[in-house]
Amino acid sequence: MPTVSVPKQQFFELLGKQYSNEDFDELCFEFGVELDEDTTEEALKTNEEPELKIEVGANRYDLLCTEGIAQSLNEFLGRKETPNYKLSEPTTKLYIEPSTEQIRPYAAAAFLRGIKFTEKSYQSFINLQDKLHSNLCRNRTLVAIGTHDADTIKGPFHYRALPPTDIKFIPLFQTKELNGKELIDLYKQPEQKNNLGRFVHIIEDSPVFPVVMDNEGTVCSLPPLINSEHSKISLNTTNVLIECTATDKTKVEVVINQIVAMFSRYCAEPFVVEPVEVVSEHNQQSRFTPDFSSKTMEVSTQYINSCLGLEQPAQEICDNLKKLSLHATPSQKDGYLKVEIPITRPDILHPCDIMEDAAIGYGYNKLPKGEKLSSASFVAAPLPINKISDIFRAASAQASWIEVLPLTLCSHDENYKFLRVEDDGTQAVRLANPKTSEFQVVRTTLLPGLLKTVRENRKHTLPIKVFEAGDIVLKNEKLERKAYNERHWGAIYAGKNSGFEVIQGLLGKIMETFRTQWIADFGKAASTRGYWIEEDDSLPTFFPGRGAKVMFRPREGEDAKKIGTLGVLHPEVMKNFDVPYAASYVELNSEVFL
Repeated sequence: MPTVSVPKQQFFELLGKQYSNEDFDELCFEFGVELDEDTTEEALKTNEEPELKIEVGANRYDLLCTEGIAQSLNEFLGRKETPNYKLSEPTTKLYIEPSTEQIRPYAAAAFLRGIKFTEKSYQSFINLQDKLHSNLCRNRTLVAIGTHDADTIKGPFHYRALPPTDIKFIPLFQTKELNGKELIDLYKQPEQKNNLGRFVHIIEDSPVFPVVMDNEGTVCSLPPLINSEHSKISLNTTNVLIECTATDKTKVEVVINQIVAMFSRYCAEPFVVEPVEVVSEHNQQSRFTPDFSSKTMEVSTQYINSCLGLEQPAQEICDNLKKLSLHATPSQKDGYLKVEIPITRPDILHPCDIMEDAAIGYGYNKLPKGEKLSSASFVAAPLPINKISDIFRAASAQASWIEVLPLTLCSHDENYKFLRVEDDGTQAVRLANPKTSEFQVVRTTLLPGLLKTVRENRKHTLPIKVFEAGDIVLKNEKLERKAYNERHWGAIYAGKNSGFEVIQGLLGKIMETFRTQWIADFGKAASTRGYWIEEDDSLPTFFPGRGAKVMFRPREGEDAKKIGTLGVLHPEVMKNFDVPYAASYVELNSEVFL
């Protein structure tokens, strides 16, 4: 949870009222933030300006500066309206060159014209960038922000990637011109006070560095490290160019929107921003940033009332949402509200977010308690799938197998290539910005984690017998979230021989625990509840002729269905995971037993 420090006197002036600590703490609670500290006593001793340290939600990027918190609290108290953000006519372009695809392929830009900074607003402008860098931008790995005195540079601007030695400029707060390689060496030195060395790793191993230049070839910035001394902003700057480069398109648009929304209030025309046309021909894309187009969401009044235990009319819900910057009106769809989401609220992703804001607007302390909230019985009980998983665990442990808990994420190769399986693109959920190559996809089988566990314990006494009861994730475009979790159980036997009979014995133990009988002649017992295995040579993970599918008929008279796989793992699979043993494996879909 980020903590934002705001000047106490200035902040109360923006709120139009002097608060006692108790009153302000109560206001923060009602709004959904927390007063962490008031530094008045310490400030008096050191002759410094008192500050209020306010803890805000990690997803409320609009509350990361003094201006944002003051604006939101004033709206909550009904003292101000939500600003009407507007775009003026664009005057220049930003060209993204194909070379940037190697390192940071996305960018956005905007101008704040006729801006008038004070010492406090200037410092707040810098602090917001730092907060965004450490929060949403993930220490500049996802997005890096550059701000420039627009009167010192000339558009159109060019975002390109060049070899380090081809980039030469005077970095911010330096006096000597350096190339990209020299700059990396400089910031890696521990005596550097600007602490930029912690960002060097983002680009230092790349053959090309990202760079933003103006139309005359003047370097504006080398993201994500440093801006140019040539275009640095100061208290006297009146026209500011804000450029953001990124590895994630959505994040870069959120960041540019937040910055211009917070500080366009200081422009000659308040809340008017000059957009920049971003041209990316290699992506066949041209767009204007920032994007102030309205976003709407429909939410049921019955859903909001049922969650809060209330019976509010639609207009009262609309009034409560207005306190949280959400403007709602009755929808054409009966019983629904059409909610307009401002650019400052990218945290609104689902109707439950709107319901939460409706609760805050109504007042948490006023919500009904006890039977008025719900007539349901709040007796704790395990979810059915968790109960099934516990049965799997108990039965496996009774058979002397050891439970392990591998990670849910794995590399793409571990989930496909190492298992001798082709990726058809329909199953695995990929991470957009994986931290390392080990965390590229969400697993679609428990096998990679179990094999890695065996690999890390291969010096232990043989045989190694381990199991896991955990979730896999599969794509489904028809669902709202485009994916779903599925609980599986898997077990592996590794030793000097494959132990196929051992793994099949464990399967029998599991099925016996679930009162499911073995059907030896499944062709004749077409209506009997039970399970059997059928050879399946279409499973490349298993040795040819030693792979099978587990078939299960849940009820008499129903069609049988495949619920898992069983077999001796292929030697190539074992070699890919650096396991010098033979092994057999079984995996079942636990949810069929619900």
